[in-house]
Amino acid sequence: MASYRKILLCYDGSREGRKALRCGADLALDLKAETHLLSVVDMRASIAQTAGLLTDVACGRFEETAREILQEGVDWLTERGVQAQGHFAFGHPVDEIANLADELHADLVVVGHRCRKGLSRWWMGAGNTPLLDRVSCSILVACSSPAEQKQQAAEAA
Repeated sequence: MASYRKILLCYDGSREGRKALRCGADLALDLKAETHLLSVVDMRASIAQTAGLLTDVACGRFEETAREILQEGVDWLTERGVQAQGHFAFGHPVDEIANLADELHADLVVVGHRCRKGLSRWWMGAGNTPLLDRVSCSILVACSSPAEQKQQAAEAA
């Protein structure tokens, strides 16, 4: 098995992000790896959601929320014995993950993934594919099990 000495965990507060956080924390503890946690504000998505009318107040709220999510992740890791350095960025998540992984010389990037089926998969495309082409380290994609997906669907209904 490869020696992962420096791990970059990507966390957005979603269920998939929490799964990635759990998997990454377990690895970090087992390997005693240096751990970094990244939260990204995707301003492109934010601008699209507001039809280009994003105010300074709204921008500030997006940043505040992302920083709260980052702190939540760092606190969760700390409670489990993982010392992680938090990082915050504005931009497209794939770009920011790739940039920080390169800057840190990360050995492993851990991301969450929402499994899609049928037309949703075709329509949305493969979300993590561009990341695979952008980093020079290993990537762990944490996916929910079928039982977890059923539970999530039941909670959403």
